[in-house]
Amino acid sequence: MLSFALSIVNMYQLKNYVAGQWVAGEGEGQLLFNAVTGNPIANTSTSGIDFNQVLHYARTKGNTALRKMSFQQRGRMLRALALHLLQHKEKFYQISYQTGATKIDSWIDIEGGIGNLFSNASLRRKLPDDPFCLDGEPIALSKGGSFMGHHLLVPKEGVAIHINAYNFPVWGMLEKIAVNLLAGMPAVVKPATVTSYLTEAVVQEIIASKILPEGALQLLCGSAGNMLNYVGSQDVVTFTGSASTGLKLKSHPQILSEAVPFNMEADSLNCIVLGTDVETGMPEWDIFIKEVKKEITVKAGQKCTAVRRIFVPENKLEDISNALKQELEKTAIGNPQNEKVRMGALAGLEQRNEVRAQVQKLLASSQIIYGSLDSVAVIDADANVGAFISPLLLLNQNPFEAEASHNIEAFGPVSTIMPYKTMDDAIALSKLGKGSLCSTIVTNNAQLAKQYVLGAATYHGRILVLNNQCAKESTGHGSPLPLLVHGGPGRAGGGEEMGGLRGIKHYLQRTAIQGSPTMLTAISNIYQPNALGNVDGIHPFKKYFKELKIGDQLITEKRLITSDDIDKFAQLSGDQFYAHLKETDFNGTMFDQQVAHGYFIMSAAAGLFVDSFNKNPVLLNYGIDELRFTKPVYPGNSIYIRFTCKEKIAQELKEVNPDVPFVKGQDIPKGIVKWLVEIFDDTDELSGVATILTMVQIKEAVK
Repeated sequence: MLSFALSIVNMYQLKNYVAGQWVAGEGEGQLLFNAVTGNPIANTSTSGIDFNQVLHYARTKGNTALRKMSFQQRGRMLRALALHLLQHKEKFYQISYQTGATKIDSWIDIEGGIGNLFSNASLRRKLPDDPFCLDGEPIALSKGGSFMGHHLLVPKEGVAIHINAYNFPVWGMLEKIAVNLLAGMPAVVKPATVTSYLTEAVVQEIIASKILPEGALQLLCGSAGNMLNYVGSQDVVTFTGSASTGLKLKSHPQILSEAVPFNMEADSLNCIVLGTDVETGMPEWDIFIKEVKKEITVKAGQKCTAVRRIFVPENKLEDISNALKQELEKTAIGNPQNEKVRMGALAGLEQRNEVRAQVQKLLASSQIIYGSLDSVAVIDADANVGAFISPLLLLNQNPFEAEASHNIEAFGPVSTIMPYKTMDDAIALSKLGKGSLCSTIVTNNAQLAKQYVLGAATYHGRILVLNNQCAKESTGHGSPLPLLVHGGPGRAGGGEEMGGLRGIKHYLQRTAIQGSPTMLTAISNIYQPNALGNVDGIHPFKKYFKELKIGDQLITEKRLITSDDIDKFAQLSGDQFYAHLKETDFNGTMFDQQVAHGYFIMSAAAGLFVDSFNKNPVLLNYGIDELRFTKPVYPGNSIYIRFTCKEKIAQELKEVNPDVPFVKGQDIPKGIVKWLVEIFDDTDELSGVATILTMVQIKEAVK
């Protein structure tokens, strides 16, 4: 007893990173334990911290710095941070084992989290080199074109407060801060205390790297205290955890009175369905068994996306149950550092007690057909002191009558198998969970897949259709991806995290702006149709990237379109659609006579606006967006072009690619320039419009 007391005295004290300093909380705090050995490893507290000051520091220091950075700069910052953390991942793995996680569990948490940084960093290529961006398309509000509207997205002036769950102490933090940092908002991260020692280790490396501006990230290892008393309308609060705790936080008086955005991702009763078409011996049969086993055992079932309900056609219930039991029997449980072990421990004894209590409730209407609630054989560990539990497969024979399986979640390696008769029954059963993060159907029948997806989609945030065609490369049922929405309706919290550009917009304020096209061009740094152009007599293609200004414009000479032109293009391209042939009888068609190919008109437009006689800063044509043909062009019509610099996005230098000959050992500093191409006929009416992209040289490298 004395030695245990001494170990507490000499224990590592977790620190909080607030207001630019690492500080320990006051008082005894909370003792944290190794989930495998049961030994105390750290102590943590947030007592004595001024939470109002923490939020104020984030808003005044971190927010100010991030809002000055462009999306491009923030994206490069995330990439640099991801590269830095990868260099230190082995340190994180060693600490992660203490949470009960195996190597694969830790890989999902650590490298999966770092992968989120990389993925979100790549989104910078879809965003402007400005701190703000436009959302959607311009909206004409007047007949003459002098009044218009648009939507502007700017970073909120507050702080993102992330209250995270214990199951993914690294991924849970990184997947959230990646989004708010790219949007231009700082974060205060409050990980679940029981595994906060791993989050602290990662934040130590983040702060030591000095990649983020000061105030962009703060960490609280312990209670959030009265922090929510100080949130305001510019802040965003996110929560991952139980639905009951989430509802309590969401109902906080300050959140309600200030209309603070609150994004909740709650643990849900996710389900998997075996299609009625799947028979023993089909690849989908084995895929189903493998997927269910993985969802029960990976992370010891401690995933918000884990499969809790298994729906199987009633005539296959016994065979599937036996196959699952055989697979679960092969699962080696114990010390995650032992290479034979495939399932580790729960995060702590408290979590194990909670799982056992929830299973007892489920047993009122179900029965255990595999595993034991009270005993488990483990490798290289002591089952009495570690937070180990056996995988548990339950059977509910009457899923429509016995609804506990659809209401009670045991947050561990626990899942319930249930029979169904028809696909409509499977859909109805999936909905009894009252909303989930994800669902999977394993089938090789497209009609069954369509029926399930369209029937069940309203109750699930994500649906995976799994069969032999995609199983090899599929990321699986339980893997949220950075560029897809992660969240779900109803019990799952009604929110959504991540989701590519959708996720970023949670931290941006959308404001409708109205005015003249010229004024909105000046505000947005993107040329708007009908805005005044800058015609200075210098061909825009003669200007280097930094010399170009938004609105630089060229009005070309006219070109007469002849029947001979159209005939030659039809012969050259092979496009001899009837409307392009002069001998066609045009009665009953949309056209009066032979009409020019739209692609010929676009090619002729290029001939008018391209400065092709000398080398110039334009390196190449990068593509065409939003090409539309709005009015037919007939022989005898003339066309001219209004060619305007619409948008500029600088590119960072890339590594040498020997397959690109013009690089010659060194990348060329360059940027992408978007040009608005407006094609007018000789009545000054618009015949076509497009956005073309060119790669334009920069005289010096982008830093």
